Amino acid sequence: MLNLLKVQTKKFVCYLHKENRMIKIAVLVSGNGSNLQALIDANLSGKIVGVLSNRPDAYALQRAQQANIATHVIEHKKFPTREAFDAAMQQQLQAWDVDLVILAGFMRILTPKFVQAWEGKMLNIHPSLLPTYKGMHTHQRVLNTGDRWHGCTVHFVTDELDAGQALAQGVIAVTQHDDAERLAERVHVLEHLIYPQVVEWICSGQLQYVSAQQVEYQGTPLSGPIQFCKL
Repeated sequence: MLNLLKVQTKKFVCYLHKENRMIKIAVLVSGNGSNLQALIDANLSGKIVGVLSNRPDAYALQRAQQANIATHVIEHKKFPTREAFDAAMQQQLQAWDVDLVILAGFMRILTPKFVQAWEGKMLNIHPSLLPTYKGMHTHQRVLNTGDRWHGCTVHFVTDELDAGQALAQGVIAVTQHDDAERLAERVHVLEHLIYPQVVEWICSGQLQYVSAQQVEYQGTPLSGPIQFCKL
């Protein structure tokens, strides 16, 4: 059972204060799309207006289509540079009139220009308790070092890999029965819980990006990630 250290918020009709309209969300995917499915199932007060993939065979596209969400494929292999690929993605996001970009298993490193265009408006979820274990193979690295705690982190995306401000973390205790595969499965359960929650906080205006140095939760500066514990 999940013990929330912060009580989950009620649902709100999601409006951007300046424009008085519902937030439009795009989800970027490359694979299975389990986090996309969690976002769809959460019935967010914002609207997922499009799912964009760099792989035409990504199962996430089928998930989106089954939910009547628009999809678009931009294959990175067809572009001569990362900059050209990112420019094509930017054009599609603008066509959807997107307010918030969610990375959900999107396996491409984004260019600084693209990231800067979405500063404070792009989220990622990483399978570790950042700032520890940035990058790949986090579950095995936790086992190799004998850490007692593991989990996942939702954070804003910045130019530096896995370095944007952490907004929320799901935390589990590492047990003697865990291997890398079992840890990954356990962390996935937390991902599917905390990612939709953070997105909803943004949609409802409870979580607001002020600057690269300040994010506010319910009007108070966030000093560290809000933690959810799986007991």
